[in-house]
Amino acid sequence: MTDLRVVDATADHVDQIVAVIHHAFSARRVLDPPATALSENPTTVAAAIAEHGGLLVLIDGAPAGALLFNQTGDVLTLRCVSVDPRHQGHGVASAMVGCAEEAAVRRGVSRVNLIARVELPDTVEFWRRRGYSVVEQHDHNLIYAKAMPLELTVPTADDMQAIGEELAGQLRAGDVLVLSGDLGAGKTTFTQGLGVGLKVRGSITSPTFVISRVHPSLAGGPALVHVDAYRLGGFAELDDLDLDASLEDAVTVVEWGHGLAEALAPDRLDIVVTRGDDDTDETRELRITPVGPRWAASGVRVSVLEKN
Repeated sequence: MTDLRVVDATADHVDQIVAVIHHAFSARRVLDPPATALSENPTTVAAAIAEHGGLLVLIDGAPAGALLFNQTGDVLTLRCVSVDPRHQGHGVASAMVGCAEEAAVRRGVSRVNLIARVELPDTVEFWRRRGYSVVEQHDHNLIYAKAMPLELTVPTADDMQAIGEELAGQLRAGDVLVLSGDLGAGKTTFTQGLGVGLKVRGSITSPTFVISRVHPSLAGGPALVHVDAYRLGGFAELDDLDLDASLEDAVTVVEWGHGLAEALAPDRLDIVVTRGDDDTDETRELRITPVGPRWAASGVRVSVLEKN
């Protein structure tokens, strides 16, 4: 059995990382202009690790993959993503990038990005499968990005509403939000905050008995379409609501939509609200996962809790 481990890069790993980078990029076909990764050396790698960090993949104790981080504000850039040719086909790249994304979530950044060369179709396809989208192109360089999940501990119902209100400022017509969580977790509370932020008409309540409500804008913005999918038996019944007629012009929120409403739009926010076992505790865990190219270039930010 192969022992594959991904570890945080340290000064002790510098020589191993340099070797992996050079083995990986030397094995690629020659590009014009050439890859800058081949200019990396122990001095540059040590400085990068000291300032921003990186990862090293070990297979049975031997270096097999590496990458370097560069963080600017709330964006984490992956540099010199390398797999030693002798270890290709063993899941090294996927494991390494997965750990890089976990590191991005821990750091609280909104996006991960990187540069891929258009002349390398296998590399381009790898990033596409990982959910990355091209947000810019400069000559032969494709700038890929992926929005990271946002994980928050929300102390009170008022905070949940405030988060919804702040998030509303980042939404536009055509956006779809899929809400999941236990009964009473706070999905409707969150949606009430969205309604305030979007400046829509009418009180936001659970639409369980009418399945869907439309709240027109009072400020010339998009309407809020609020759907409760709890009693729907499948996507066919959701489709019968004819939401397509309003999707492009409204912000659509589907409660109890996990496993059902994702087909409405490839670009969406998957939102999960989790409550604890103590019914007297208002604290909730909130996870917002942006999906698709719509969010790749911007990500999602919530700062209201930082002001408390």
